[in-house]
Amino acid sequence: MLNADTVVQWIERAAEVIEENEKTLTELDAAIGDSDHGANMARGFSAVRGKLTAHPRDDIGAILKMVGMTLLSTVGGASGPLYGTLFLEAAKISAGKPEIDRVVILQSLAAGLAGIQKRGKAEPLDKTMVDALGPAIRAFEGAEGVSLAEALAQAAEAARLGAEATIPLVARKGRASYLGERSAGHQDPGATSMWLLLQSLAEAGAE
Repeated sequence: MLNADTVVQWIERAAEVIEENEKTLTELDAAIGDSDHGANMARGFSAVRGKLTAHPRDDIGAILKMVGMTLLSTVGGASGPLYGTLFLEAAKISAGKPEIDRVVILQSLAAGLAGIQKRGKAEPLDKTMVDALGPAIRAFEGAEGVSLAEALAQAAEAARLGAEATIPLVARKGRASYLGERSAGHQDPGATSMWLLLQSLAEAGAE
């Protein structure tokens, strides 16, 4: 089970990791986007972090909803609506729950992915965050007979591999798609930030 305190630790850790990797995300986005993914994500998660300390710890859904609404209002470009949707859809699954088990975690991630795909119209291999989140969900679902911490670790590793697998792909969605074949050879920044988010979740779960 993950309790609300662990979820808060996840978001705090994610804010730290995004800040630490702001330059990397910006460099990735400079190659195929408009060079603002790192700054946008860092700004959004910094705003989220500022609201966590005063937030009640008895409702995971309410925490995730706050994260989603804050990212929607503070993260620019396409990332704000997409990451906001991820957390808002997950919040619906965990609404009113002080702790969540593996089934609810899986349902929350799947709902987030469905929301992202509905909003962004992205499919696997389009060179987007879907290429990290989709493999992570499949790895988590398939991690039977292991602890929750190990299942989350396997999901994070699948997200890392998924992000790296975007390098040879030609972008079919977003600003990167304007480059056509020239978008190949670069790792997708959205898939990379998704991996960092899920890696942070695995680290919080391990603690």
